[in-house]
Amino acid sequence: MTFLSDRTPLGFAGLILRVVLGGVFVYAAWLKLREPWALFAIAIDSYQVLPSWAVELVARGLPWCELLLGISLVAGLWRRASTLSTSLLLVVFFSLMIRAMLKGMQIDCGCFGPGERISWVTLLRDGGLLAISLLLTVIAFRPGPRPAAAA
Repeated sequence: MTFLSDRTPLGFAGLILRVVLGGVFVYAAWLKLREPWALFAIAIDSYQVLPSWAVELVARGLPWCELLLGISLVAGLWRRASTLSTSLLLVVFFSLMIRAMLKGMQIDCGCFGPGERISWVTLLRDGGLLAISLLLTVIAFRPGPRPAAAA
């Protein structure tokens, strides 16, 4: 599959959205990977949903998963798997942020490293990323063009 195998307007829009979303994931991963993993672990632990052994595992592994997903999205590799995985990951992130906000937790979201509190702005941003990811997933799973019948 080429970088732009679908030369329709929807295919071109999908390409732009894939590059943007993939770039966001690469950037988020880079910010987390350049800091000590323990800072990200603090943000994860503040959600109060994982045991301590899992917090460390997620803090060490999630940025690498985000990097792989981001590169896959930008390059157009494994489109169905990468868009579906991204959507599922963003559903989890978004759900946890909404849960924290509804509980009145004043915590860092952990999205782009330390120091960013959960707010309506972070919810709108992550909700927008989720919407883009869901659209890309629908595009990736839609039936492709059928070859023209031989005359």
